[in-house]
Amino acid sequence: MTTAQHTALVNFIWNIADDVLRDVYVRSKYRDVILPMIVIRRLDAVLEPTKQRVLDTKTLLDNAGITEQDAALNQAAGQAFHNSSPFRLRDLTARTSRAKLDADFRAYLDGYSDSVREVLDKFKFRNQIPTLLDANVLGFLLEKFLSPTINFSPEPVLNPDGTERLPALDNHAMGTAFEELIRRFNEENNEEAGEHFTPRDVVAVMADLIFRPVADRIRSGTYLVYDDACGTGGMLTVAEERLQALAAAHSKEISIGLYGQEVQPETYAIAKADLLLKGEGAEAVNIKYGSTLSHDGHQGMQFDFMLANPPYGKSWAADLKKLTEDSGSKKEVTDPRFVFPYQGEPAYSLLTRSSDGQLLFLANKLSELKTKTALGTRIAQVHNGSALFTGDAGQGESNIRRWILENDWLEAIVALPLNIFYNTGIATYIWVLSNHKDEKRRGKTQLIDATRWQQPLRKNLGKKNCELTARHQERVVEAFLQMEESAESQLFDNRAFGYHKITVERPLRLRVSLLPEPMRAFRAECAAAGETELAEAANAVLLALGPGPHLDYAAFISAIFQRTASVQGGGHFRFTTKRIKLLRQHFCTPDPAAQPVLASRRMQMQSGPAPVRLHGEFINDLDEIDTYEPDPALRDTEQVPLLEPDGIYGFVRREVWPHAPDAWVDAAKTQVGYEISFTRYFYQPPALRSLPEIAADIHALEAETDGLLREVLHHDTQPPTENTPAAR
Repeated sequence: MTTAQHTALVNFIWNIADDVLRDVYVRSKYRDVILPMIVIRRLDAVLEPTKQRVLDTKTLLDNAGITEQDAALNQAAGQAFHNSSPFRLRDLTARTSRAKLDADFRAYLDGYSDSVREVLDKFKFRNQIPTLLDANVLGFLLEKFLSPTINFSPEPVLNPDGTERLPALDNHAMGTAFEELIRRFNEENNEEAGEHFTPRDVVAVMADLIFRPVADRIRSGTYLVYDDACGTGGMLTVAEERLQALAAAHSKEISIGLYGQEVQPETYAIAKADLLLKGEGAEAVNIKYGSTLSHDGHQGMQFDFMLANPPYGKSWAADLKKLTEDSGSKKEVTDPRFVFPYQGEPAYSLLTRSSDGQLLFLANKLSELKTKTALGTRIAQVHNGSALFTGDAGQGESNIRRWILENDWLEAIVALPLNIFYNTGIATYIWVLSNHKDEKRRGKTQLIDATRWQQPLRKNLGKKNCELTARHQERVVEAFLQMEESAESQLFDNRAFGYHKITVERPLRLRVSLLPEPMRAFRAECAAAGETELAEAANAVLLALGPGPHLDYAAFISAIFQRTASVQGGGHFRFTTKRIKLLRQHFCTPDPAAQPVLASRRMQMQSGPAPVRLHGEFINDLDEIDTYEPDPALRDTEQVPLLEPDGIYGFVRREVWPHAPDAWVDAAKTQVGYEISFTRYFYQPPALRSLPEIAADIHALEAETDGLLREVLHHDTQPPTENTPAAR
């Protein structure tokens, strides 16, 4: 099909919407009718030559009492689908009765095989029939699609003399036209478009980033391409075209299996319809319906190439609920895609905040890597900026980044121009991953700033106000392939993005004051709690030590213990949590001048481990090893880069101990986190103006101000005229 013929077909179908639906639907709803009608008309044209054969086969099967008929009817049709109704679409144009047209049209739709009926059901096309009948335009709509001026058949329309009147519409041309119309309808409804339709310039870059680095290693054979948030299937289409072109350029013959999953019914229908219209009806079964996060429709499969633009900033709470229910628990998720043993953790969790599940789509892909092939698996996925840094160490987002970087899967991240998508102007990034990195990339991650590589659009498409031209696309890919340091491309050790999150503790220091009012309250509470012995001991201590303040909490506790022991005649007395709480509540307040509260004390053993000040073991004057109770109010956290020259110890010695010499690190709470501060590496502050420029502006303002002042003063000194208030 020539470009002119393609344009004529697209414009013809586009104009049907305006001609037939203008007064029936708002423009944003035209596609609810037009897209399923394109599918119906194309399939009808494809099936027309074998229609009678299908009907004859159905009669034979019915007479034989055979109920499972799909395979035989598909074979009779010569396609992966069939229509067993007695009608062709053109037969319905003769119906003059609205009721008869309604009944026969529904019977015609019911005659399609399951794969086609599912597409029409997801389009909710049957819901449109009453509206079309009430407006009396259904017959007109069918006549338009059956116009003799347009050919929807894969066979040419001939003149009586055998010459070609209308060219054949092959599967590729039909698919291309369908996708063009999808694009137009999406651009008409820009806010919604971005949820299901990724701009083709972005998709082209993504495809090239995963295909071109291995173009010379592609061998003849079968390759599986997967999109787990496939929308209308556009990424799969572009990926197939790009991969086929690369293979042909290297004289390789390949077949490509397309796989996808989509949760939104209409876009799912479009994706499947696109494959049907391209003559890939058998492939359509590989597009699964439903949420990938709660149910992977391709569980157990492995793919050669994967790409996606998953939803970001969108809640996945419903998926989380389903995952917990499937695990038999309301709190735990056991799906091995997201929870598994790693680095000594039996249940390493990739589960992100329920408000944003974008990185879980990447985790899903990483559970389906090919590991036993020469190419492995290559992935390109779009994320917004939050995927780079949200999530603290130990949380799902950070754990995903850690898992990726520690396994050395991340090849590059490309920052795209702002306003490159239809429904958002925020910063977006392409992540490129591979489990078979080239030698030169091992242990490294490349960051590419392509934010300025764009061309403005003449007319905005929603929020999309720029595009990546072919030249810009090539620039991105070349920057990736060359892997050279520049103003727009930087290389980093994977560990440069990692850090230890340490918890810094300070000792609890308590001042003890045995004042009359707190003592009265303490005695009353002890009486109510049955702690008379403790009350008597506190009173004895008051008499012995005085009201204070006392800065040695340990001496106070020791005195309490001795008094209770003497009251009990040397019996054992335990300081329970309840008793300690009572004492501190009434008598103790934090005081930085007080002695640290002792948690434990032990003798140094020459053969035992040496005390470690870093982790809170301090040697006292008697060469004993003390540990202190931490003060929650003084607890702090710090991020120590994994590449810190002297590790955590060097950081604490340099950054903490000069300000808090009694601080230590709680090793049990130390966690590893990863974040990628993309902007920090490429931020360019605006150039400062020179002093002469600033001075010139000041002089200009002064001159303007002087002129205004003179004008005001001149006005005030003028004698009144007959028109001024003074004169009147």
